[in-house]
Amino acid sequence: MNTFLLPDLGEGLTEGEIVRWLVAAGDVVAVDTPVAEVETAKSVVELPSPYAGVVEELHGEVGTVIPVGKPLITIGAEVGAAYREEERAGSGNVLIGYGTGEAAGAGRRRKPRGAAVAVEPRVVRVISPLVRRLARDAGVDLKGLVGSGADGLIVRRDVELAIARRVGPAADEVVPGAAENVVSPSLAPRAEVSGGLPAGAPAAVTGVDSRTGLGELKREQMSGFRKVVAATLSRSRREIPEATTWVDVDATALLELRESLRSASDSGPGLLALMGRFVVAGLVKYPELNGFVDTERDELVQFDGVNLGLAAQTERGLVVPAVVNAHQLSARGLDVEIRRLMETARAGRLTPEELNRGTFTLNNYGSFGVDGSAAIINHPQVAILGVGRIIDRPWVVDGELAVRKLTQLSLVFDHRVCDGGTAAGFLRFVADAFENPVSAFADL
Repeated sequence: MNTFLLPDLGEGLTEGEIVRWLVAAGDVVAVDTPVAEVETAKSVVELPSPYAGVVEELHGEVGTVIPVGKPLITIGAEVGAAYREEERAGSGNVLIGYGTGEAAGAGRRRKPRGAAVAVEPRVVRVISPLVRRLARDAGVDLKGLVGSGADGLIVRRDVELAIARRVGPAADEVVPGAAENVVSPSLAPRAEVSGGLPAGAPAAVTGVDSRTGLGELKREQMSGFRKVVAATLSRSRREIPEATTWVDVDATALLELRESLRSASDSGPGLLALMGRFVVAGLVKYPELNGFVDTERDELVQFDGVNLGLAAQTERGLVVPAVVNAHQLSARGLDVEIRRLMETARAGRLTPEELNRGTFTLNNYGSFGVDGSAAIINHPQVAILGVGRIIDRPWVVDGELAVRKLTQLSLVFDHRVCDGGTAAGFLRFVADAFENPVSAFADL
């Protein structure tokens, strides 16, 4: 008898919520057979079994939160013994992968003799943990909803409409917040509920604040994700003596290069990939900003290579997946990997390795329509570069006033690893590459 304990999933996470069981009691599993999907504070992770045998017990229903190190699933007898038992019971499927069983690698349920064939429950197609939480808090049964997303996926607006129909508005009435499925939590109010009420509705006063004398409209438990974010950012502020430097950049030529790489059959690398390629080149030239501070040994460490972290805003919140070995990729290669990571991030399926391996962060906050930001460094990294929105502005070119495409770059760096001269050198290198991208590519 072997019990699989919930493993440490990285990022300082201490618990995980069971999203879906992929096996049931009585199933025969091999080593590395996926047994469960577990939601952490940052992604949904598929967990493979480290043991082979028969599933004896599932330690929790869907929705159960299990601390790291506590039992997840118990696996019984060895696979060979299980098949010998089936043979004695009359089964002809005595070899793995042969007979009338399911395809290799899939779990197979052993039904007790004489038991009725169970009707398979309807699969609830919902990816977002926010959607599940919204439905759970409002008492909405997801099994009764028909998803409006791709392939019947249940999205946020489906749950909001169900809540709205239940509490009063007509079915064709517009529900606030229902028009968008993905909302930036840092720039817009989240569709949360309190006491079964729809988002934005008044909640019962829970008490009076002694300092302000105002009633408390709402209290809610901090989510696991927010706990991790709070701990990481608080540690960054506490430990890192950071400084910020910035510069306005004429990105007209960069946009022109982006357009010149397009064709009828090839969309070419995206703007973020071009920016990322110049950032990586700058880190190779200024490796002080691509490392960490080993406080235990009082050493400054520089990495031999760049894992480029990319800040991505998702329904779950801000995550920073990394393009591993970005220094080995062309702009096209970066583009492919960036698109894959962003799609995976939006689906909430980033792996711990994708989230933990970054050595430097590129933050394109311009996509939110802002010009600049003094960002917080993603500890234990030592720097983060932000790119503001690109807009038309007056700019002097060859002594003449012209309308150009301007953006602002801001670099926040750890003053322990370098002084302002190094930081300014890196920032100027990237800025020059943005302004003269063709010349910069010639040197890469």
